[in-house]
Amino acid sequence: MEQYLLTKGRIFDIQRFSVHDGKGIRTIVFLKGCPLRCKWCCNPESQVYAVQEMTLGGKVKTVGRDVTVGEVMEEVERDRVYYKRSGGGLTLSGGESLTQPDFATALLRAAKESGINTAMESTGFADFSVIERFLPYLDVYLMDIKHINREKHKEFTTQYNDLILENARKIAESGKVRLIIRTPVIPTFNATEEEIGEIARFASSLKGVEEMHILPYHRIGMDKYSGLGREYLLKDIEPPSKELMDRLLRVVEAVGLRGQIGG
Repeated sequence: MEQYLLTKGRIFDIQRFSVHDGKGIRTIVFLKGCPLRCKWCCNPESQVYAVQEMTLGGKVKTVGRDVTVGEVMEEVERDRVYYKRSGGGLTLSGGESLTQPDFATALLRAAKESGINTAMESTGFADFSVIERFLPYLDVYLMDIKHINREKHKEFTTQYNDLILENARKIAESGKVRLIIRTPVIPTFNATEEEIGEIARFASSLKGVEEMHILPYHRIGMDKYSGLGREYLLKDIEPPSKELMDRLLRVVEAVGLRGQIGG
């Protein structure tokens, strides 16, 4: 067995037969740990690296387990026939995979060396030297750009966006991966034509970027907050209407990008 297959990491879920977060049928591996604290996060159990207990439906669930790359690949390989038929593969999500670079890059390497398409859904919030380790093993980088205004970004995520925007340019300039920009549409945060337009213009300025996905806010995951003993801060926010999402899609397409609602 290759030594890197023994690399350990911490995950909280593996979701098979997903048709989101990349082309075709995919297996999504959710990693623990994230430097952001987005108010709308639908996976609050992903934010801290520590193993936690979460109460859902009156039952206590342990969230987080340590696995090796080889163990995860056994799960991923089970659906190889579906990847081949649909153009799917493996997607890393979280949390933020950049917080576990040794494990995440080893897992992506294992998939690539097995001929499996790879993608990663990521904030891009890390030193670029960390991101560079991922690029040789990634086919698609699904990068979240949540806002252009740095103060508003910090208010809703706890972090400024300077590093994220800088890394988006560096990833695009590298030419090593297909970069797709994704933006969650959150009322009170960025759900206006002006704000989405700013992000779309930034995305269109990135070398080689042709596609932007806008993801409508939803309340899925709200119950997890109480299950973790936390308050959900956006409980009074309504999801954006179809009419608004259609208008925002036209804003994206107006700058020359291929737009898509949902991921």
